[in-house]
Amino acid sequence: MKRRSFVKGLITASAGSVIASPWVARKAFAAAHSDTVKLGCLFSSSGTMANIEGRLNYVARMAAEELNAKGGVLGKMVEVVTTDPGSDWPLYAQLGRQLIQQEGVAATFGCWTSVSRKSVLPVVEQNDALLYYPLHFEGEENSKNVVYLNSPPSSSVLPAVEYLMSEEGGSAKRFFMLGSDYVWPRTINQQLKGYWASKGIEADAWREEYVPVGHSNFQTLINEIRAFADQPGGQPVVILTVVGNSIPDFFREYVNQGISAFDVPVLGLDALEADFEGLDTTALVGHLNCWAYLQNAPGARNQEFLSAWANYVNANGVPYRPDVAIDPMVSTYDGVHLWALAAEKAGSFDVPAVREASAGLTFACPSGYEISMTAENTYVKRGVFIGSLNESQGFDILWQSPDTPDPVPFSPYMNA
Repeated sequence: MKRRSFVKGLITASAGSVIASPWVARKAFAAAHSDTVKLGCLFSSSGTMANIEGRLNYVARMAAEELNAKGGVLGKMVEVVTTDPGSDWPLYAQLGRQLIQQEGVAATFGCWTSVSRKSVLPVVEQNDALLYYPLHFEGEENSKNVVYLNSPPSSSVLPAVEYLMSEEGGSAKRFFMLGSDYVWPRTINQQLKGYWASKGIEADAWREEYVPVGHSNFQTLINEIRAFADQPGGQPVVILTVVGNSIPDFFREYVNQGISAFDVPVLGLDALEADFEGLDTTALVGHLNCWAYLQNAPGARNQEFLSAWANYVNANGVPYRPDVAIDPMVSTYDGVHLWALAAEKAGSFDVPAVREASAGLTFACPSGYEISMTAENTYVKRGVFIGSLNESQGFDILWQSPDTPDPVPFSPYMNA
């Protein structure tokens, strides 16, 4: 091949760039001459998010081992490269860039909070890389470089709030919104206020408060919740969007102040089974959450997943409980398998080919739903559960969607 033709071909293959950078050429050469394909993980195993986020590194490895036991992907063994951003939002971007440019990963699985995803977004867009994001989140984003594995508010938060407002859910009339002070809680609450306004609910029916990420002393705020609940106007509920270690700290103080779910129920939008490890949940029975997966989901597929996780934990000395599984673990697990299906369908690990092949793919999720990649965007269609906390630190299923609704990336209530 003449040099002019070779350079022209290299420029064409480099999506969105005028000329391919040296790392692109090195990455392509290394991938073609290796027996492995790398996947990157951007999940913190230290800092305020470690207890829940760190589990996702291990479930990604478990999914990779499943693929390797069946011969790998396109004849290559899957290698998982993990990092520790330390719950430090700017560090996610730095480590994400290293995974792409130095490790040459085919895709990255990562981030928990929306602010960490927002920090990585320009990195994957500038490098035309893929980030598989496993959390339900606030929406208001639709990048071709992010696979949104979990649910936007239209498929999770709104069904849960509608349930609370129904007669079956307790006929909620007033809402105390308490969140960590960053993009996910503030955006969710903005959408909720627009939604309530569309229902004719006046602004004096809700209150909005925020605390720093990692906040632990909730005594004053729960006193304020008590005062709010004592006001007239109907049944009050708390919409809780604090994250990380703040979740168990909030519920400990709720118990200390003697407020029960039968008086003022809490809808913990981020609350997971793992957040209640070590807590006596007897006094917390009846508080709610909503996710696309609950550990108590019925069906053989979930039992297979739970058994595989327990075996993996015990065989590999994983520092998490073998009998606890949470939604973002399942979303990460689903994502690794969806990536593998797309690569096999494309016959390539190249991002544009994998992205194009993703449309319409389906996977039997442990939730019991057949999840699917939409053709219109890079969102995944999932079902949703509303759970009620029980005495065993788990959530019993109160309600679940009959199908997997189409995700709505941009809320009609955002600016209502």
